[in-house]
Amino acid sequence: MPDKLTFKEMCARFDVTPRTLRHYEYIELLFPERDGRSRFYHPREVARMTLIMRGRKFGFSLEEIRQWLELYDADPEGRMQMEAWIKLADGQLEELAERQRHLEAAIAELSVLRDKVKADLKGAS
Repeated sequence: MPDKLTFKEMCARFDVTPRTLRHYEYIELLFPERDGRSRFYHPREVARMTLIMRGRKFGFSLEEIRQWLELYDADPEGRMQMEAWIKLADGQLEELAERQRHLEAAIAELSVLRDKVKADLKGAS
């Protein structure tokens, strides 16, 4: 990986829009180097963006991600960050399991309804 990525390279690497990247900077998730109007992202920012994208994939809010990333600055050894991550992950796993139960129930109900309508349609022919 090069020493630093440009704004455009960062967007391409993480498949995000320029608006998203600027928003992450605005809410202090990322801190790129600025040179005039140009922004450059060093390996630390690339690593932070990797964690942000992973957190979003798992359904964490940007505020939860921001707070979790701030723990690294407070504890470079990472113990506080790892403990916070476990707590966040436990909560998110519960929430995802609940969503899964709701989705499975909705799928089952929709399948029954579809099969009933299909049978009614067949019977009306």
